[in-house]
Amino acid sequence: MGADHHGNRYGRSEAARQAVLEAADDLLVEHGFAGLTIEKIAARAGVAKQTIYRWWPSKVDILLDAFGDDMAKALTPADHGSLAADLREHLAAVADFLTTNDAGAVYRALVGQAQHDPALAARLRDTHLAAQHLRDRLPFDRALARGELSPTLDLDLAVQRLMAVVHYRVLVTGEPVSREFTDPLVDSFLPTLPL
Repeated sequence: MGADHHGNRYGRSEAARQAVLEAADDLLVEHGFAGLTIEKIAARAGVAKQTIYRWWPSKVDILLDAFGDDMAKALTPADHGSLAADLREHLAAVADFLTTNDAGAVYRALVGQAQHDPALAARLRDTHLAAQHLRDRLPFDRALARGELSPTLDLDLAVQRLMAVVHYRVLVTGEPVSREFTDPLVDSFLPTLPL
């Protein structure tokens, strides 16, 4: 077995999986969704094209896998002990992830492709975005447990109200979402919540 071989006949090797996911991220940024091919991913990752097809049916499946991994790693909010601090840090992390991280380019490509592919749209919403919604909700859940929020608050709606502004700027207007935007957004949002 050669030194560049990442797979094995018994199933996925984690090194090969990571190489493919990283290659897909990098190539999407370099060539865009239309220019991303399984051939390019295989060459960059150092695996056979057949190996990729054995693991993923399409480039969309690779991107979904990469995006899910990246989101879980980067966008699980830390507990800073207060809702204000948690939301400021998390919203800044989300904005940075969506605008400066390769995974943000994957997200934008998937959302664009989902407009023409109802099956992809359902998978993106039901799996990855649903899981991220639960992570986005963590600061609110912790604040509720600490007694910072009223138990009458609709937590899911509160998450949507705050996160929607960031996604709107990233996906629709293209306006910046720096800390100079996200911190005041949190500061103006908090007084609207029932205590």
